Amino acid sequence: MLFYIFRRFGLLVPTFLGVTIAAFSFIRLLPGDPVLLMAGERGLTPERHAELLHQFGFDRPLWQQFMDYFLGIFRGDLGNSLVTKNPVLEEFFTLFPATFELSLCAMIFATILGISAGIFAAVKRGTWFDQTIMGTALVGYSMPIFWWGLLLIILFSGILGWTPVSGRISLFYFFPQVTGFMLIDSVLSGQKGAFTSALSHLILPTIVLGTIPLAVIARQTRSAMLEVLGEDYVRTARAKGISPARVVGIHALRNAMIPVITTIGLQVGVLLGGAILTETIFSWPGIGKWMVDSIFRRDYPSVQGGLLLIAVIVMVVNLSVDLLYGLINPKIRHTGG
Repeated sequence: MLFYIFRRFGLLVPTFLGVTIAAFSFIRLLPGDPVLLMAGERGLTPERHAELLHQFGFDRPLWQQFMDYFLGIFRGDLGNSLVTKNPVLEEFFTLFPATFELSLCAMIFATILGISAGIFAAVKRGTWFDQTIMGTALVGYSMPIFWWGLLLIILFSGILGWTPVSGRISLFYFFPQVTGFMLIDSVLSGQKGAFTSALSHLILPTIVLGTIPLAVIARQTRSAMLEVLGEDYVRTARAKGISPARVVGIHALRNAMIPVITTIGLQVGVLLGGAILTETIFSWPGIGKWMVDSIFRRDYPSVQGGLLLIAVIVMVVNLSVDLLYGLINPKIRHTGG
């Protein structure tokens, strides 16, 4: 088991190096001068422009800029934002609770509905119910997030007026954020109606962000369940007269969950990627919207640091899933899978 763990950790090293290079290169491939965007073209003399380039280190060779950025990672210093002048790490972890709250709710929504839909589709294999669920899952997987989000806003916020359009809570409520998680802080505030307002603001972004993972989990659960339901021990359990619910819920589902757990872990990257569009559509003040704003402003340190931290989170989650998979299924760690 230790060799399996060390091997998995070893695979993170080249991945991390690749991510640091990609994060550094991405923003610099985009057209636009960060100094001009920050200071404005009017009134910016060539001398002042050169002074600002030197102040931020943009006049140095790229390899020197990369080395400063790379060495700063190991010092825990990702630089300061060019716009707000605040440390990138501070800004990231200030906004991360909003993204984490949204992603967690979306994952819970996707996991519960996805596993349930996959189980019922497998049990009702070949029926109209199975075809309807899988067809809906395919549509959900193929639907662009921005289009799906705008549709829900038009229907539920514009036409029906059931849900708010944007933000995390109504402007009528104001209280200090103790944890950064609006659902928890709204309860701690003691203000009447605050929790309901926070929950209503969370509904549409959760559905939009969780749709694609829901479709993936449903299809994976159905596939895994169909494979397990054909095994000899399941047929033996049925022959013994065990109730169908117990056969499906205990004997089949327990073994089918191994690939499903892996799929759920891999959806973390999808959630963080989808959060960028979702947060932009719903003006959700998380790291996704922060990243988009930083890209438009050519805020090099914020984009570099944000991409790196998001990638590290995804790598840690995937590593945890790999280790959990190896713990559940000993064959994996012995065969090197």
